Amino acid sequence: MQSDEERIQHAIKNTRVLRPPKQTLATFGSTDIYYYLITEPVYRELVESQPETVVREGRVTAQRPRVITPSYLINLEGFSPEARKYFDMVGREHGPNAPGLLYRYSNEPKDLTITSGGPEAVANRLEEMLDRENSPLSSIIQGVDELWDVCLMKFIHDFTASSLRHNVIELGMRGLLSVDSSGVPQDARNEIEGLFRQVAKGDADPSRLKSELDRWGLFPDYEDRFLALFRKG
Repeated sequence: MQSDEERIQHAIKNTRVLRPPKQTLATFGSTDIYYYLITEPVYRELVESQPETVVREGRVTAQRPRVITPSYLINLEGFSPEARKYFDMVGREHGPNAPGLLYRYSNEPKDLTITSGGPEAVANRLEEMLDRENSPLSSIIQGVDELWDVCLMKFIHDFTASSLRHNVIELGMRGLLSVDSSGVPQDARNEIEGLFRQVAKGDADPSRLKSELDRWGLFPDYEDRFLALFRKG
């Protein structure tokens, strides 16, 4: 019997991107990636029948990549003590204020259908449909049925890696990778200013702004301005 790690490695090795997105991830906005993940059904070896293919359709939304530092990552919620030690090691190796990019994704599964024909035939039909629709951010992925979500994650990882250089160049050209004397990238300062505007308009929860200031260790610098948001004129 295969261990979990062996099963995951099997899924990764058997993930094929048959139609990659024809654009990179957007640098200054969110990106919607529509996917069709095709697999042979898990019961294929148990039932003698005509070839069938499972088609999972969904949308992955990539938020705008954000410039962060190891110091910022240490203050993010949801990480184990071991993960925080890793961020600390990265900070010691590259510097606590070395800029990097943080990508955040959400997956919205939609339809699941079982259609006649093997994966190759189904992929060809999907390819023809997407060509007619002129859908540059749609992708076709072939994977393993029982671990299809691992295959989707492998696709996301590789797509992110292929977009990274383009995103870094565009951010650098606008000076958003520069870090000030407080160890805060310009992109993060812009994010904070945007949150102040949103909170003032009632479009964002103040706790979100407070958390962002705390993660950068900047609340004392902005405390008066933050509290002024709650004072009546």
